[in-house]
Amino acid sequence: MTRVRVPPFDWWRTVFFLIPAIAVYTIVLGTVSLVSAIYDRRGYFAHGCARLWSWLILATTGVAVHVEGLYELSPGETYIFVSNHQSIYDIPILFCSLPFQLRIIAKKSLAKFPFLGWHLSRTGHLLVDRRHPNPTGILKRWSNLVAQGLSLIIFPEGTRSMDGRVRRFKAGSFLLAMQVGLPIVPISIAHSRHVMQKGRLRTCPGHVDLVVHPPIQTAMDREPTIADARRLAEGVRQIVRSVAEARQGQAPRAAQDVAQAAGDD
Repeated sequence: MTRVRVPPFDWWRTVFFLIPAIAVYTIVLGTVSLVSAIYDRRGYFAHGCARLWSWLILATTGVAVHVEGLYELSPGETYIFVSNHQSIYDIPILFCSLPFQLRIIAKKSLAKFPFLGWHLSRTGHLLVDRRHPNPTGILKRWSNLVAQGLSLIIFPEGTRSMDGRVRRFKAGSFLLAMQVGLPIVPISIAHSRHVMQKGRLRTCPGHVDLVVHPPIQTAMDREPTIADARRLAEGVRQIVRSVAEARQGQAPRAAQDVAQAAGDD
């Protein structure tokens, strides 16, 4: 007799509670951000909607984020934030944790998604056709965002890690960063893959560590080459990897804080 396998509680919670809740957040805040884009072409108000959307997703899922190193950054500066990528939750984690006007570089196909894609297209995010990239056009649009004082988030691995290991960083975005002369800020994210793994329709409450490393200056007194970009990419990868992979086998700092607070009581 074949036994029927009942999905775990987190699957039911994801399908019948979290997905409908996140859909409501996306529709409501996506609509508000689209309306605001008529009056605020810079997308500043829309970014506030994105941060609220991120906070709601993390709070509803039960994700606590422990942030370290924000003191390394200067308020009002423009940065290129370079992060490892473990989970689809990395985007709300970054948006909620970094107090900057942020825009992402993402694949152009995301523009087809209702509300989310419309928000990305109308509020200054950089959507790139990965099959037919246009480096000159990307650099021009990137420079326009920088001129507006907007910081960018990139995931140079190109995909999410299944096991927490940090894969090779692609050099293209680093070359663009060097051409515009913006500082790069390495970001290490640990434990987010346990919240929602790639290819799994299930989310779990959890604790995530986000570590902000000191900015790295990219300005050069000559035109940067692809070899320069590859060296920079590998150097940044080693910084990100040193924390992201080391903490995979450790308890998240947020969980340690909770345990310590409980002990103090």
